[in-house]
Amino acid sequence: MFKPIKTAFFMLSIILLTACGFHFQNGELIPQELRTLKFESSDPYSDMSIAMRKQLQANNISIVEQQGVPILRITKVSTDDEVASVFKQGREAEKMLMLQVDASVQLPNKDAYPISAKVSRTFFDNSRAALAKSSERDIIWADMREQVARQLISKMVALQTQVQTK
Repeated sequence: MFKPIKTAFFMLSIILLTACGFHFQNGELIPQELRTLKFESSDPYSDMSIAMRKQLQANNISIVEQQGVPILRITKVSTDDEVASVFKQGREAEKMLMLQVDASVQLPNKDAYPISAKVSRTFFDNSRAALAKSSERDIIWADMREQVARQLISKMVALQTQVQTK
């Protein structure tokens, strides 16, 4: 008796969750002034620059090369890893991976607004599976770059209040 009810409730909940169409940050919160911008970086082909471009495009922000539009400039990308724990034998067991990106948004009226984002993750380093851990570490770094890019875009949204008060 309860099995058909459970199955029906389960199916109903799946249908409701998949049909709602909710999407996170599709670019609607970004101010109109920042919907078209120029993107600058010291290394335009770095992994961070590529991740930033992907996130800008995912949020419906047009990247142009013309003058007279706001400029998003990545000024500094710093990475670091620290030992978080060690094995009994004294080898590194766990590391804390950190990524910090400093950027600025310069508006056409020459006002520049600095923004920054920082992300950290833990990584369990097993020397017995070096190749697998190397691939896992690369995936973690890529995910961290995407997360920092999303944070920078969120901070660009927060710039709207600063821009309106000036």
